[in-house]
Amino acid sequence: MAHPDPGPQAGIGEWSPHEDFSRVFDAHFAEIHRYIARRLDTQTADDLAADTFLIAFRDRDRFDPARGEIRPWLYGIATNLLSGHRRNEVRRWKALSRAEVADDQEGPEGPVTARLAARQVTARLAGALAGLAKRDRDVVLLLGLGGLSHAEVAAALGIPYGTVASRLNRARRQLREALGDANPLKEVHDG
Repeated sequence: MAHPDPGPQAGIGEWSPHEDFSRVFDAHFAEIHRYIARRLDTQTADDLAADTFLIAFRDRDRFDPARGEIRPWLYGIATNLLSGHRRNEVRRWKALSRAEVADDQEGPEGPVTARLAARQVTARLAGALAGLAKRDRDVVLLLGLGGLSHAEVAAALGIPYGTVASRLNRARRQLREALGDANPLKEVHDG
């Protein structure tokens, strides 16, 4: 008995290791690449995203759909690969924190002021992120850059849901302290 085609995106989260892996690649490669590029750089992301999917394909029999969807599993692989580049990532966050804000003379004053404020926020936040412990930074970046839910972060990192919450709380406290107890987003909108 033939089953109707559910479409290209249907069932990706519930993918089985016995199905066509190219569907997983097509559905998630750009997202994983974007996440890695935001943490490191585009050139390194090209390699690490490809490696993420090579490892996922090689270990596809280890994926257990009963434990969760494929997306957090892929983010977990990518995050593990990023650990080999931890020094480069911290160096990048520190470099961003030291980046001078150039005085931009083009265009109307409002948009220029907004861009300068955003650059200042980025620099301050990058410095604060560089100061976080790896495990706390991974949680913050999976939530913020990856757009994962708390449950997906727990699945990606192989940690309990409560650990995600405690790491996030600790990171928020440290980020607030590093930013002088100021909400940098509020400053951009109020400035």
